[in-house]
Amino acid sequence: MRLLQTTLRITLITLLLFATAQAGERLRIATGELPPYATEARADKGIALSIVRRAFELAGYQVEYVFMPWNRTLEESRGGRWDGTAYWGYKAEREKDFWLSDNVLTEQWVFLYRQPLKFDWREMADLKPWRVAAIRNYTYTPEFHALVERGVLNVDWTPDDLAALKKLLARRVDVVPIERNVACDLLSHHFKASQTASLRVHPQLMTPNFTTHLMLPRSLAQSAERMAAFNRGLAQLRRSGEYGRLLNQVSCPAGFVPAAG
Repeated sequence: MRLLQTTLRITLITLLLFATAQAGERLRIATGELPPYATEARADKGIALSIVRRAFELAGYQVEYVFMPWNRTLEESRGGRWDGTAYWGYKAEREKDFWLSDNVLTEQWVFLYRQPLKFDWREMADLKPWRVAAIRNYTYTPEFHALVERGVLNVDWTPDDLAALKKLLARRVDVVPIERNVACDLLSHHFKASQTASLRVHPQLMTPNFTTHLMLPRSLAQSAERMAAFNRGLAQLRRSGEYGRLLNQVSCPAGFVPAAG
């Protein structure tokens, strides 16, 4: 009887150890609100965070997301309080403190305006006549930020994208640079179709190469190994049909004309 009990205990311990190993190392990733890509309101935590989570799972890791203001995610992750932060547009200066992953997804940044405004642009300096709503900690493009610093652009600094859209509809600004799917998600959840019917998107993208990335702090010794594993998982995910299904979850509301061309 005692031998049987001992055998059962050993078996149970072995199964528990195996289950723990199978679950993989749990990583805590700091993030913020940017629906539909990153949001605590969704069960999957958003499109981009779903991609990051699945890529890590394919590499043998588990992910826990911790939501907070974006600036705080950057500062606390840099110091190693969190295992990483997701997700961010590419800036060369970020590579000083972080390992940046391969591209998680390419965002479509567009200029949204309101009819009957005759808005057109070919170069960033063409925005000079217009009042532009912008968010301070957004990546945008280096040229955009350079023109703002030189005082060329008339920028109305705004807390977030929702506030920018409200300003646009209230005619307080003329143009809003915004990610296409973010615009569609906000317009469908916060505005009536009658309000959005006058909105148009200029067909020229703000930039054709707005890549986004997981960032792991160089201050943590494990980060380089974890990043290599993540990139392998991401490549595997991209080869599967699941990656495409995760991306194609957003539809624009009636009355909203999406980017074309």
